[in-house]
Amino acid sequence: MSFWSGKRIVVTGGAGFLGSYVVEKLEQTGCADILVPRSNDYDLTDNGSVKRLYADAKPDIVIHLAAVVGGIGANKENPGKFFYDNLMMGVQLIEQGRLAGLEKFIAIGTICSYPKFTPVPFREEDLWNGYPEETNAPYGLAKKMLLVQSQAYRDQYGFNSIFLLPVNLYGPRDNFDPRSSHVIPALIKKCVEAIENGEDEIVVWGTGSATREFLYAEDCAEGILLATERYNKSDPVNLGAGFEISIKDLVHLIVELTSFKGKITWDTTKPDGQPRRCLDTTRAKREFGFKAETDFKEGLKKTIEWYRENKRALEH
Repeated sequence: MSFWSGKRIVVTGGAGFLGSYVVEKLEQTGCADILVPRSNDYDLTDNGSVKRLYADAKPDIVIHLAAVVGGIGANKENPGKFFYDNLMMGVQLIEQGRLAGLEKFIAIGTICSYPKFTPVPFREEDLWNGYPEETNAPYGLAKKMLLVQSQAYRDQYGFNSIFLLPVNLYGPRDNFDPRSSHVIPALIKKCVEAIENGEDEIVVWGTGSATREFLYAEDCAEGILLATERYNKSDPVNLGAGFEISIKDLVHLIVELTSFKGKITWDTTKPDGQPRRCLDTTRAKREFGFKAETDFKEGLKKTIEWYRENKRALEH
């Protein structure tokens, strides 16, 4: 019998970027009972609404992907909202899950929970050794509270919840809205539009010196399913690809792959965000056998191709 057979699964955020891959992979396992709650039907920041979700869905497992997220600009404009919404969704889903006798809860954290100056590569043991990078701190700390809750509930109630920390995601179906998108879709959009509009310059935030690690969204979904099947501890686990690239090198790679021929101008009045990001991924490999498979350049090519094919639809 497969781990998934006969299980009722709720995937919050299942209609989103990462969620769409998680739902697809669940369907591939033969899991027939998947509910994706929509925000029109269930406001996950509202306790009564969360109670109703559990009463309606009667899930065995909840994979909590729903989050209010965005890039540096969106975080700077909405620190209060990002803190409140992310905290309340997670806290209430875990508490009501406990009361409903849930079999397992999978909390998805964020790389933004790590301290600003974490030694590279980031190890899970370093999670509490400092304050997060200021622009992302309210979001990062709200998510980190779910780790505290997960560990406290396991200690007191024997509640089985796990906490995963994915690095920056990218891939087809990403968010290309310039008001809230992250760095890869924002750069792809800039380059493709500059080519289409005959412009000879793109402007990029920061100095280019910051580094990032990126995980293909489909790989991340695979890691989440493996952890759901095989991992039953409350120690946090990084999900990453285990490499580091500077924003400057990333920009040049996207410029090359989109065939943009113009000039790159760096707007150094804009923040770089966290100076470096790269994860130690040994715990995920050891505990549930996860290793990212997608080559970064190949993943970028697929993302650019998807954006070009879907650009018109995204604009309407």
